[in-house]
Amino acid sequence: MNSNKKVKRITLSGILLAFTVICVFLAANLPTSRLSLYAISSLFIAVIIIEFSTKAGWTFYLASSILLVVLIPRLEVIPFIVFFGVYGLIKLYIERLHSRVIEYILKLVYFNICLGLGLIFLKELIMGGVNFSAPIYIVAALLEVVFLVYDYVYTLFIRFYAAQLKPKLKI
Repeated sequence: MNSNKKVKRITLSGILLAFTVICVFLAANLPTSRLSLYAISSLFIAVIIIEFSTKAGWTFYLASSILLVVLIPRLEVIPFIVFFGVYGLIKLYIERLHSRVIEYILKLVYFNICLGLGLIFLKELIMGGVNFSAPIYIVAALLEVVFLVYDYVYTLFIRFYAAQLKPKLKI
């Protein structure tokens, strides 16, 4: 790899890492739009994977997680570390199976495990003190629908980046 390409790679990784930290910082400190900001923060790893490799994606995930723990030492980084930050990698591995039914089953299993852990350990953080009058299984089903929309939008972002932005950026 020539030095110009290395510089571009380091620069892009640093910029996307900064965007990730900014999104999670805002999610941790703003009273609204938390899920949207976490979702946006999860998209940057897809760019790293598309541009460089899965290994670079893992490195980016670890670097962003460590940096977030150092810069924002609060519980609000846990949704990123446990779910949003690694979801691009999980999605990549699951979608390599090339079976839509199995893919969605595995994605929903992963989501439900994260949701269950979140409800057990981070109920106050995730729910923000909101008490639901509906049974938890209704809330979980609605959150699964939201997750499926998130996964679809994530796929649209990946397609848009690969088809439209990647050729123009020439990294």
